[in-house]
Amino acid sequence: MTVTPVTPPVFIHPLADRHGVPSALLLDARGMQPETAPLALLQELAAGSMACYFRDGLSESSQQLLLDAGWQAAPADEIHHSNAALDAEFKELPRTANWIEGEWFLAPPPKPVGSQAASRALALKLVQLVSADADTHEIEALLKQDPTLSYHLLRLVNSLGMGSARKVSSFSQAILILGRAQLRRWLNLMLFSAREADQRSPMLLARVAVRARSMELLAREAGYDKAQQEQAFMGGMFSLLGVLFGMPLAEVLQPLTISEELSQALLQRSGTLGQLLTLVEAAEHADLMALTRGLRALQIDIAGYNQIQADAYLWMQAIAAGKSGKDDA
Repeated sequence: MTVTPVTPPVFIHPLADRHGVPSALLLDARGMQPETAPLALLQELAAGSMACYFRDGLSESSQQLLLDAGWQAAPADEIHHSNAALDAEFKELPRTANWIEGEWFLAPPPKPVGSQAASRALALKLVQLVSADADTHEIEALLKQDPTLSYHLLRLVNSLGMGSARKVSSFSQAILILGRAQLRRWLNLMLFSAREADQRSPMLLARVAVRARSMELLAREAGYDKAQQEQAFMGGMFSLLGVLFGMPLAEVLQPLTISEELSQALLQRSGTLGQLLTLVEAAEHADLMALTRGLRALQIDIAGYNQIQADAYLWMQAIAAGKSGKDDA
């Protein structure tokens, strides 16, 4: 009896540079063999805008396959791992560290003071208006109170081109071109990018972009309708608002106009949306058993999951390029 090799799931982790900006991907390729490796997908990721590394400990043939696909062996002595908060300007990093791994960006932010506190209050108000599908003029009036918010919104909207030959240069134009549903996405993404005083911001934006896009694509792969896919995307977005604002998530969600289903998914990981969020969190922590269990429940195969991961990380790179001011992806 011939046993068909099974393609393993791809676990990817973004690496920040010494300034806290996501600039590389780290592949956890344990269990990957040349005959089961998703070669086309690995090449697609390597062709993206970020450097691509793989951890040591693979067989020589697996390492060679990854090298041929455009990946590099991770320089272990140049990667600093931290799950704790880092100093504001990253001055305490080891001199040899060129990359930062870990979940340091999920640590609580410093207590906002002065203009930072005002900016946070404005951002929270914006979340409330967007979740309530408020009138366009209300949102535009709020954005005008902080030009930085408008700047970051337009930069993000233009980061993917949106199929238009013209640059979006005003909020009203963004409404006209994108429509309300799409604009709601960009407004929520902008909340994570428009926080210059928070060194966690670039990596938080990367995490939430991958999480939201992955949940949306998983919902589509599982056969959910467009409305459910949109809810999945927003679930990924809202899931990190507590981390962003340094508040309990329940407290952030309390004044928002969101469905009971979404609220239960975010706070209790219950229902269909909670199932999707749990699966994405399992992928973030390379929890093979939880991931396999979640995919089986959704009837999604490993190959489908791997493609979703690649698509989500490539989308995140386009978002990160918009945040840093690089050319459109």
